[in-house]
Amino acid sequence: MNNNDKAVPVLLPLMLIFSLFFLWGMANNLNDILITQFKKVFTLSDFKAGLVQSAFYTGYFVFSIPAALWMKRYGYKAAVVFGLLLYAAGAFLFYPAAAAREYGLFLGALFVIASGLAFLETSANPLIVAMGDPATAARRLNFAQSFNPFGCIAGILIGREFILSGHEPTAEELAVMSAAQLEAFYQTESHAVQGPYLVLGLIVLAWALLVLLVKFPALATQAARDETTGSWSDYKQLLANGPFMFGVIAQFFYVGAQVCIWSFLIRYGQEAVPGTGEKTLANYLLASLVIFMVGRFIATALMSRVRAAWLMCVYASINVVLCAFAMLQPGHSGLLALTATSFFMSLMFPTIFALGLKDLGHLAKAGASFLVMAIIGGAVLTAVMGLVSDLTSIHAAVIVPLFCFVVIAIYARFSDR
Repeated sequence: MNNNDKAVPVLLPLMLIFSLFFLWGMANNLNDILITQFKKVFTLSDFKAGLVQSAFYTGYFVFSIPAALWMKRYGYKAAVVFGLLLYAAGAFLFYPAAAAREYGLFLGALFVIASGLAFLETSANPLIVAMGDPATAARRLNFAQSFNPFGCIAGILIGREFILSGHEPTAEELAVMSAAQLEAFYQTESHAVQGPYLVLGLIVLAWALLVLLVKFPALATQAARDETTGSWSDYKQLLANGPFMFGVIAQFFYVGAQVCIWSFLIRYGQEAVPGTGEKTLANYLLASLVIFMVGRFIATALMSRVRAAWLMCVYASINVVLCAFAMLQPGHSGLLALTATSFFMSLMFPTIFALGLKDLGHLAKAGASFLVMAIIGGAVLTAVMGLVSDLTSIHAAVIVPLFCFVVIAIYARFSDR
């Protein structure tokens, strides 16, 4: 920070930035509930249900570079405010989408939300990295991201209590319903998303106003003028940087693995443990997020004693074994194994992010946008897993996240030098 920053209180700005990790965690994991809900409302295949994540993470991909260029031109704070406004707009769009009961409108609303989150993640992550010693960037970012699981847990709790009804009629039961009964059922299930997303939109809108009004240090508000503002030259340099691009690939596969597992955990339970209700299975998803949160705090502590890349290699290798078990032993034990992967996923996103930005210097902002663009892995690989599930079975489709963890283990080994 410069001398002007010292005169600006930083506690409230820091709290506001940390809160962003909570807010986008909530949006991300509400999607896992939406997949189950939309399968019921629209009678979707696993592939089509996976398009929830495809629409969402495509928004990240499309807007990551524009977000970085916006941030470079106007500063971190402006990117945060604009991102929050887009987030709120997408949440408000759920109301007319539910009224029309159009799956495409829901996907469009999710795309808008994710576009806002691209601005938030592209700005918040490098801001945390910039605010301190580069040698401890991985630990600092892990600590900041430790607040993200609280939002994820809140998203699952909101979805379980206010979106999932627990009413799961079988195909036979649906077949004997009258047209009026079917219409009433689908309308009730569709409208269940309106209230939660309307409240979420209002909260996010209020948060945007708060960030706008609070005075931030110059580091967060000034435009970057050390390079040509808005130039594409940064991205050309990064494309030629082999170790950095390997980090982008690893992030692609990590996000794909995480989204695949959390998106289809309820679906896996429905197939592996027949007769278990959606609300009960949502508790396994909730447990995944709790151990994910605990795992992140533990990983942050462990990094004070062991190298971050070495620890990630160990964690990724353990998850390869757990996924293999879930594939070969579908049932309650397989469900528990798939749930347990969340503990070992906990350190991966921030660690890959910090390793990727290491030694980038003035290219860090552009590098951050590439790493956020890698979130498209959630769009591509979730659809792939859904397609594999439709062609085979959901437990066989676990081979998709298994392969992802193999790639992450190789990247971690490569980086541990």
